[in-house]
Amino acid sequence: MTTPHLPKLPARDPHGHKGTFGTVALIGGCADDRARMIGAPAIASLAALRAGAGLARVLCPSPILNEVIAINPSATGVALPTGPGGALVPHEAAEVFDTYTQSADSIVIGPGLGWNTGPLDPLAEGTRAIVLRAILHADVPLVIDADALTALAATPDFARDFRAAAILTPHPGEHRRLATALSLPLAGDDDASRLAACEALARRIGCIVVLKGAGTVVSDGQQSWKCEHGHACLATAGTGDVLSGLLGGLLAQHAKPAARPRLSLFEVACIGVQAHALAGELWAKENAQAGLVAKELTNLLPTVLDRMRK
Repeated sequence: MTTPHLPKLPARDPHGHKGTFGTVALIGGCADDRARMIGAPAIASLAALRAGAGLARVLCPSPILNEVIAINPSATGVALPTGPGGALVPHEAAEVFDTYTQSADSIVIGPGLGWNTGPLDPLAEGTRAIVLRAILHADVPLVIDADALTALAATPDFARDFRAAAILTPHPGEHRRLATALSLPLAGDDDASRLAACEALARRIGCIVVLKGAGTVVSDGQQSWKCEHGHACLATAGTGDVLSGLLGGLLAQHAKPAARPRLSLFEVACIGVQAHALAGELWAKENAQAGLVAKELTNLLPTVLDRMRK
């Protein structure tokens, strides 16, 4: 395991505008009759803006679009077509994805997207279609989280078609599904096992893997880094959505070709994980050992990121 020095977050351009700080396209949310998930894409988009992105564009199922934007009115919304049961219409949703991600500087896919393991289930098919479209895009950096990871794990040979420059953010259960699908080592509870499993998945797909948990590990398959910060208050619903949105916001600013200096995806992943962990510590210091609500975590990101620039 190599432990590279955590890079400094670049200074903010005092003369920048919305375009300077990039557009994040976030794909998530679920309007399926059996499981409506509204908060995840809203919180992720809020985290992207709190991370300093210029614009956040949320692509979500049309029946819940107004509710998502009501939670974060600073984002713009794009409706993904759905069928009678609320599931995405695969071909039409993929076309909307193509249209509205072309001008983005980063893409986040997965928060609250929805998944069902039934054979040819409409929810699973809609999710799978848009996720597989996302991994074919090589031009825009991609964050893959939550149900998008489950969709990949359920798709035979997905790694063969994987072209995206991507950061995957699995929790241990999602990692287990991906590793099993690819016949890779599973992560145990010890640091050495988690490191080996994280590195193996990153090498196999050719991406950055953020294996979440106490002592989150980041790897590109060659170099790895372990976060030494964090707090148990982060073990609550929605904090993963904050991380994926935070990473999308940092990618949009610092990984696009025009960025000066331009950071690698590995560097962005390490900075994002560190900022997320420090925000958790700050919340616990100012509040309590437990009781964090994910939306509150986003409010601390500007302070933490500003400290990381100094």
